[in-house]
Amino acid sequence: MTTDPPAGPRPRRRGAALEQAILDAAAALLAEAGYAAMTMDAVARRAGTNKNAIYRRWPNRAALGIAAYRRPAAAADLPDTGELRGDVLELLRRANRTWSSPSGDILRGLLAGARDDPDLLDRLQQQAGDGGSGMWLTVLGRAVARGEAAPEALHPRVATSAVVLLRNEYVTRGVPTVPDHVLTEMVDEVYLPLIRGRGTPPDER
Repeated sequence: MTTDPPAGPRPRRRGAALEQAILDAAAALLAEAGYAAMTMDAVARRAGTNKNAIYRRWPNRAALGIAAYRRPAAAADLPDTGELRGDVLELLRRANRTWSSPSGDILRGLLAGARDDPDLLDRLQQQAGDGGSGMWLTVLGRAVARGEAAPEALHPRVATSAVVLLRNEYVTRGVPTVPDHVLTEMVDEVYLPLIRGRGTPPDER
């Protein structure tokens, strides 16, 4: 059951401050009671604003839900441990921490709501479509430059295969978090063998 904050006068907010309040309200509703509870009216009440202020920024509920999920995802420096295995493990650990945090609760609320909302489902698919391939391709590109992998490995589906495996644990198994030894298995038993099978590294030719 959701509870709105106590009513009372609030300072007038504009711009980024108002946008942040709206996103915070939407994220809280998603985490507490799921997508069905995240109506525009409920978000407006919790944020202390009106629906017009929301619609000026997001065209519909689905767009607002995706924005609320993405808001905590600040760009972080890519890991650079000096080896592909260490970099991939660190990226998986970061994703695992995110998906087992309140942000993960928000995502699960969106996924549940997507069953009855085609627009939300489409936006989620666009959001997750490349699995952050730019980040993973950068890490894999460094490995190619070090001679750990062949250039043939630089393919988005190959680069993101580890995070797809991790996502599968959450979506199909419904686990609250993935043990670290499972992350290690994903890297050692699936990801690295896949990378090594994509041609011969330059220093071995």
